[in-house]
Amino acid sequence: MSKTTNILLVGVGGQGTILASKILSTGLINAGYDVKMSEVHGMAQRGGSVTTQVRYGEKVYSPIIGKGQANIIVAFEKMEAMRWIDYLNLNGKLVVNDYQIPSVPILTGEAQYPEEIINDLQEKAATTVINAGQIAAKIGNPKTQNVVMLGALIQSLQIDEVDWEAVIRDTVKPRFIDINIEAFNKGKEMVE
Repeated sequence: MSKTTNILLVGVGGQGTILASKILSTGLINAGYDVKMSEVHGMAQRGGSVTTQVRYGEKVYSPIIGKGQANIIVAFEKMEAMRWIDYLNLNGKLVVNDYQIPSVPILTGEAQYPEEIINDLQEKAATTVINAGQIAAKIGNPKTQNVVMLGALIQSLQIDEVDWEAVIRDTVKPRFIDINIEAFNKGKEMVE
């Protein structure tokens, strides 16, 4: 528990990045880690970028992750992965949702969504690609993509000492508990 692990979660407003970070932070605190979390909403309500930095270890002094310091980046949207890839350290992992949300310039025709973004990411880092949108739709609620991605993160980092189902039960609204637990477990299954 002596080293600090740096996790960067990135997405677009409305994707549930902050909820995933709260579940993650709560579980890590329950496991006895010192945890610091910082969130930036930007223009989140208008589909803008949302980032959350979670750092945990024996003693953490700051919630801020600098460029080249993230052990893992979890991207809820693939263009956000490309935007934040410089924050990943040389041995870091990238878990990316194969999902796209067009920005305003793309919607207005001023720009095009990059077609080879997944290939570009795979050339830059050890990348696990998950189609969380498809998984969430199959279990019955597209809004659970965030918890699918959280499950993939937990499996990638092998954080097994936490009762994640209990944390989900304590964090989400009662009517969404079962579907979020299912989404979490499906996300874990996607990472070998």
